[in-house]
Amino acid sequence: MRKFSLIGIAMLIVSIPTFAGGILTNTNQHVSFLRMLARGASIDIDGVYSNPAGLAFLPEDGLYLSLNGQSAYQTRNIKATFPLFIEDGNTRYYKGKASAPFIPSFQGAYKKGDWTISGSFAVVGGGGKASFDDGLGMFDSMVMGQVHTISGGQITPNMYSINSAMDGSQFIYGVQLGLSYQVNDWLGVFAGGRMNYFTGGYEGFLTATAHSNIPTYGGMELVGIDLDCDQTGWGLTPILGADVKLGKWNIGLKYEFMTSLNLENKTKKAEVRAMGTAMGDEGNPLADYKDGVNTPSDIPALLTAAVGYEFLPTLRATLEYHHFFDKAAGMANDKQKALKHGTHEILIGAEWDIAKQLTISGGYQRTDYGARTSWDGETSLQSRRSSSLENSTVWSIGSPAETATTSTRLLPRKPPRRNCVKLTQFLPLPQKRASASRLQSGTTSVNLTLSDLRSSCGA
Repeated sequence: MRKFSLIGIAMLIVSIPTFAGGILTNTNQHVSFLRMLARGASIDIDGVYSNPAGLAFLPEDGLYLSLNGQSAYQTRNIKATFPLFIEDGNTRYYKGKASAPFIPSFQGAYKKGDWTISGSFAVVGGGGKASFDDGLGMFDSMVMGQVHTISGGQITPNMYSINSAMDGSQFIYGVQLGLSYQVNDWLGVFAGGRMNYFTGGYEGFLTATAHSNIPTYGGMELVGIDLDCDQTGWGLTPILGADVKLGKWNIGLKYEFMTSLNLENKTKKAEVRAMGTAMGDEGNPLADYKDGVNTPSDIPALLTAAVGYEFLPTLRATLEYHHFFDKAAGMANDKQKALKHGTHEILIGAEWDIAKQLTISGGYQRTDYGARTSWDGETSLQSRRSSSLENSTVWSIGSPAETATTSTRLLPRKPPRRNCVKLTQFLPLPQKRASASRLQSGTTSVNLTLSDLRSSCGA
């Protein structure tokens, strides 16, 4: 049975896509990233994450510290079209709000001669919560299709009402430690690792209740869903890096190995009801959310390569490439096999020191997540997000060379590529795959057909 298989895509919409990166990954670990986006060739304290091998070339021995805080907010507008929707054009509009009031990160490094030891604490994935107070079109259409099927079309949408809401959250906290070494005048290397701890969950409900004046079914719950599930897990990420410094050129390389991560459910309720009768374990679409169930959710390996050039002592630019090996990372039901390829990311940034206390910078980023654009024989979700502005408040303190900064930035963003995501056999993992690079306002358009719904929701 594949009833309620749309839950997975509903949760993809609920997921909190924060900052730049591939699946499960937040590559924004420092406010300097917001300043110019491309930091993979940095020789500064933010290199603890972006270019750890470059720490070998820090200009002075001593202690370097940086504390950062960022805030991000999102409004997600969803347009859903379904034959059973009674509104004009069979279209409904849903609104969700996502918030990450405080996204902390800390970096520290101590340099002594050719050696530099470094560490960090940061939210390396997720970092917020999302709420859909009026439910989701995926849930509504799924349940309406189910009611249509079990009643043989005798119970029409104007005979019942749907009440639903869904909240989701995800946080991946990472503690990193490593050692950099300056091999010679032009080569630095790094080896280290990061411990990742995942915590997140879902809480929501949906009830489809017949109107009181409907014969036989008056006041009856036709279909119901209750979900209250917390998930936790941890995994280790080995990290290697190299930095090549040739005059005004600097090349930064980093490889993060895949993190094996399993999420364990701590579930209070995961129940599906039809005509007041709860489903058993067999064929239950929420079986993967039962208490104690483990779900594979690997963090993909990451390769970064960046080339920086110093045109003038006050003018610098960087070209950077990221590749997330998403197809090799294990996911529930092998969902990674549905991707065309791993995530490709191109970043360009430049900064100009106008004065000692004033720097102007900017950057460009393009991310391709590898989602298929078409599917054979299955309902699909076509997502179109409008261009938007990111509104993030960031602050930082540092030493010895950093000064405290506070800023609110509005950054124009190019719309992501058009994606098409399969509606069946997706689990509601909050970190999966809608991770468009920043928390952003956008519009998602969903088109469903009754025949598709019946084929996936029928017994």
